[in-house]
Amino acid sequence: MEAKIGSTLIRLVQGDITREKTDVIVNAANPSLRGGGGVDGAIHRAGGPEILQECIDKYPKGCGTGEARITTAGQMDAKWVIHTPGPIWRGGQQNEEGLLRNSYHNSLLLATKHGAKSIAFPSISTGVYGFPIDQAAKIAISTVIENLNEISMKEIHFVQFSASDCQVYTRTLTQILKDTQEES
Repeated sequence: MEAKIGSTLIRLVQGDITREKTDVIVNAANPSLRGGGGVDGAIHRAGGPEILQECIDKYPKGCGTGEARITTAGQMDAKWVIHTPGPIWRGGQQNEEGLLRNSYHNSLLLATKHGAKSIAFPSISTGVYGFPIDQAAKIAISTVIENLNEISMKEIHFVQFSASDCQVYTRTLTQILKDTQEES
């Protein structure tokens, strides 16, 4: 699914984020920035050892939840990887929604600061961190749309590995667009 909002194309994709042809690929990182499983492991494997080495050299203390750090994309087609640790779901009792919103917001701002025109996001925190996919999709898409005036992205991709997650993002974007039209 694709939707044009202002001058920005939002694209929902089922596939492998490491193969996206965007300036930036966002990594759902762990706070140590030392690689891991899921999206994090896939990005480190696809990009090669230079990503990990740059994380170690530039960010020896890692990265706080909801913050964002940038490195090379190594051997991937992208120019950069933005690493952002999302929150671990604890039932909504520890500002997980706000922290997840910060992961998307701070990634967009960092990408814009580096002149990126396109960015690909995974579904941050919905894997082993357990964030409910319906809630996470709404936060992801609404945060991006709310920030379109502050950034200069031509394309924003939401890349889901599974068909079921991609369907959730499609339903969510469709509903947000419908709600926006009804408010106008």
